[in-house]
Formats: sequence, C-alpha cells, structure tokens
Amino acid sequence: MFNVDPKKLRLSFNEFHDVSDRDMPQYGEYCLLELKTGAYTAGGWHPSENGRTAAGQFIRGTADAVDSEEVARWHSLGGYDLTECLEEDVNWINLGPESEGCRSVQFDGFKSYSNKKNPKEEQFCLLIMKDGTLAAGRWNKWRHEAGGAFIYSSALASHSADEVWAWTPLSPDQFFTMELEREKEKQREKKLNKNPSADPELFKYGMDINVYYEKALEKLREEFCWATLPMMRKQTPVFQIARLHGKYVFGQISRSDYDDSDIVTPWTEGTTADEFIDFLCRYTHDAVQHANPEEKFKFGTDINVYLEKAFNNVKKEYRWLDKKMNSWQYDIRKVDGDLEFVRRYRNESGFSVYDVESAERFIESVEYDYQSGALQANPAVASYAPSFGHISLHGWNLERYVFYKLQSGDYKVSVTAGDRTTGGSRDFFITPYCFEAKTYEEFLDRYLEIVPDYSFGLGKKELLPDKELKRFLGY
Repeated sequence: MFNVDPKKLRLSFNEFHDVSDRDMPQYGEYCLLELKTGAYTAGGWHPSENGRTAAGQFIRGTADAVDSEEVARWHSLGGYDLTECLEEDVNWINLGPESEGCRSVQFDGFKSYSNKKNPKEEQFCLLIMKDGTLAAGRWNKWRHEAGGAFIYSSALASHSADEVWAWTPLSPDQFFTMELEREKEKQREKKLNKNPSADPELFKYGMDINVYYEKALEKLREEFCWATLPMMRKQTPVFQIARLHGKYVFGQISRSDYDDSDIVTPWTEGTTADEFIDFLCRYTHDAVQHANPEEKFKFGTDINVYLEKAFNNVKKEYRWLDKKMNSWQYDIRKVDGDLEFVRRYRNESGFSVYDVESAERFIESVEYDYQSGALQANPAVASYAPSFGHISLHGWNLERYVFYKLQSGDYKVSVTAGDRTTGGSRDFFITPYCFEAKTYEEFLDRYLEIVPDYSFGLGKKELLPDKELKRFLGY
C-alpha cells in the first residue's frame, strides 16, 4: 500500500504538553501518554468537574482508563496525515518541530498485516491507519474466526484490523501483564498434563467414567427400579475423568467465556473410588426420582391425549382459542433409550427434549404455550395506562403498565420492568372469573391474585382510586 518498509520506519513525537501545567487536551481528544513511571500508552481525554481542573481520565476501553494523576505528559494523535511521507521511500517521520529543550520520543519496530503478524492479546499498540492517520488501541482477538480489532474506548469501540496499516506495541500494562501470566499458566498446565498421574485409590475401577456411573446406577436401582444412565446424566453438568495440574481427577468441564478454553472443576468431597460412586448416587438422586415413567407418562404414550387435556383446560377461559394458535409441535420419542416429551417450534428441523418430571407438568407447559398463542392472536382494540411514579421491583424499575381491551371483548395487562442494562415484559390474561365480581373493589381483589402488587408494582392503593381505569374495565 505505502512504499515505506514498516520495519524500518521510526516516528518522532516532539509536541508534548505537561500535565503539571494544567494544559489538557480537548474533550474526547485521543492522545499518546507518557506516564510518570516512564511508560507509554494512549487514551481519549474525559475531564471531571466540567474541565475546570486537570483532573479526569484518559479512556482506553470498557473499565480501562488512566487517571490524569498518573500522566506526566500527553501528545495529540489527531491532526496528522502521514500519507505523503508514507508514499515516499522514507524511514523517519518527525511529528512536530523539534526545539531546544522539548520532550522527544521515538517509536519503531512497526509490523504490518501484510506479513500476517498480530499483536499479543491485550497488547496496547500505536497504530498507523491505512488513511495515513494515527490511532491506538488494545488488541482483542476474535474468538471464533481469524483476525480481531483494537479496542480504543468504552462500549468496545474499536478499529478493525482491516483499517490498520502497521502497528507497534506501547508499554506493557496490568491487563497485558495479566494476560501474559495467564498464557504462561496455560502452558505450564499443558506441560504438566502431558503425562498425568492417577491415584490408584481414586481410580481403582479404571479410567472409564461409565464404569463409575454404572456402579452408582446399581445402587440407585435398589430405590428406583426405573433408573437408567440417561436419567442420571440429566443432572448436569455430568462428571468426566479429566486432567488437572498433572493429575487425573473426577471433574466437571465447562467452557470459558473468555477464550473458549476448558475449565475443570474437580470433585473434592472424597479421596476414594467408592466415595465418588456414593457421591454420584446423591448427585443424580433427584433427577432419577423425578423421571419415573409411570408418573411422567401416566396417560399413556399418545401425545394427543396430553395436548387435548391442555387445550380443553385453556379453552375454559380463553374462549376464542383455536388449536392453530399454538405454534409448537409436540411428540413422545425415545432419546438415548428413554421416552421423552419433545417439542419443536413450527417446522424447525429438530425436536428438543422437554424436561419435565410428570404428566401434569408437561400439560401445564403446553397450556402456557396455548395461552401465549391465544393472546398473540387476539389483537388489542383499546388501551389504558395508569399513571405511577418511581417504583422499584427487586432491583428493577417499573417502566410500563398497560391494560388492553382485546378484539374478543376480553382484557389483558402488559408489564415491563428493567434496570440500566436489561429488562423484560410479560402479558397477563385477566380471566373471566375476575369480571364475575359485582364491584370494582372485588374485581381488584381477584385481579391482584394474578398480578400481585409485591411482584409487579401497582396494588389496590394505586388502582382503586383510578376512575378512568374503572370505566375502561366496564365498572
């Protein structure tokens, strides 16, 4: 792209501003920073106290900032266009005029993506962009594909690797040091686990985890004659024989959200094979107990029997219900040798196991699906939102509370609550039983059994004086 060899290129920064002079950059300006320790990093300036003092932070990323008290000098990275220099065969680019007594810093050792070289994870780098401008950022490798991006501000604002022509590392910081130590630990662990040892007392029945589950199964069948291995393995996460710190252990393996590596949580409640087998019996006891096929399939193995019961139960109150309003499909199938309730949405390719312990619980779940489908199929024709002030619900704030009259003449209420980062909504059907009440006050008593004030924010104290709501509901 540019004619300059990045390996030979040097950049000189000569227009530093001393923080001690309270000479600070403009809000948001991205700067090269010389710390009081002599290290170099970069960040965008965010003053505190409305910029009246030199106090503030240079933001580098989410939960990643440098306090102004740590900074000795700063040099703007904006306002420079190196395009003409980079298009010529030069090896030295001097940013700003040198003067007697000025602070001057040089950076070299630039690497190019044309050579397929990436920084190390969490390394903060000085960047030369393909448009000839300067930038900086912390390298963040993409988890599931090649490449990555340089994080430079909060909310994961980043420069794509495709925008960068060359980069060179700035000084190591705590995040990079932690990453290096984590990588060293991974390598130490990998080396230890090449030839792990096995405690003969712990693994006296061999190195096949199925043998230990089968021995536990024999004991469980003394209490639950229907017990099977698939039932036991419903208690997740399952145990495996894993390598940890140079030893074989019984452990549960999960995936790290950070880098997709395996995390082994070892079993620590005993030291012998028989103690582990007894533990497996306790660990899987409830899963097996609640998988009794006589309870689970007490109405037989014809799925239509269960669906008909659920439909008839919902139809009593959702009078407009039609079977086509439920978008789920259900079946009873063998999964790993055991019968299971399964379902799939519309015409998806595969079924998923519907893990319930009894026929009644499965029917209740299907009822919920019928109810949700019925409400979606019954459009609202009018609405009323009672007024309310600030209401906190178990750490969430009530945001929305709206009554709807439906096309069928029935009513529902929709409640939304959330905090600064997340939230949720839920619809409740106001059953005909509520409207059988002779007075509005009696109606509220019945209604608040469905949408209780302690869970959803508004109670009798707020709703009873609301005359408009009273009229909207037909009282």
